[in-house]
Amino acid sequence: MALSVLKTSKLNYQEACEFFDYKENEIKFQQKITEFEQALIQSVKEDNEEEFNRSITGEIEGAVTHNFADGQYIRTIVMPKGLVVTTKIHNQNHPFFIMTGEVSIFSEQGVQQIKAPYHGITKRGTKRVLYVHEECIFITVHCTDKLDLKEVEEECIAKNFSEVNKVPIDIKQIDKLIQQVEKR
Repeated sequence: MALSVLKTSKLNYQEACEFFDYKENEIKFQQKITEFEQALIQSVKEDNEEEFNRSITGEIEGAVTHNFADGQYIRTIVMPKGLVVTTKIHNQNHPFFIMTGEVSIFSEQGVQQIKAPYHGITKRGTKRVLYVHEECIFITVHCTDKLDLKEVEEECIAKNFSEVNKVPIDIKQIDKLIQQVEKR
């Protein structure tokens, strides 16, 4: 096995340790949010709130609407005050919009309390916990040519963290790094 080393002042020991700590914390967060989701599902069953849960998740008519336009799937959900919900695992980067209300979003980056109007980008591999402070209208937009909701979900949602679509590394960037190293 060959080992390649490049002495560089651009990355120090502390930065390398922080990177590995971040990756370890990412895995722990993924495990804990999955545990939280299972506890939430169990609580819904015990409290006989399964029909309410199905309406919020869009399984029956109610809080969720679906629209399609030129290669886009637009999902709008109206979430009542006091709702606690875990999101699915996103399989692609996409924009989201909070049109009305106030919500706290718990993610790997911490807790962010957001008051409408607001927009942001959901990164591939993200799963969150939301707590709704005031009734909230939350919209997500996904790039897809699919028109069937099950097909849209198969494309846009990962069943678990290991299924998240990995984006291939841009080889051109590696070629530029090689050229820089060779010039030394």
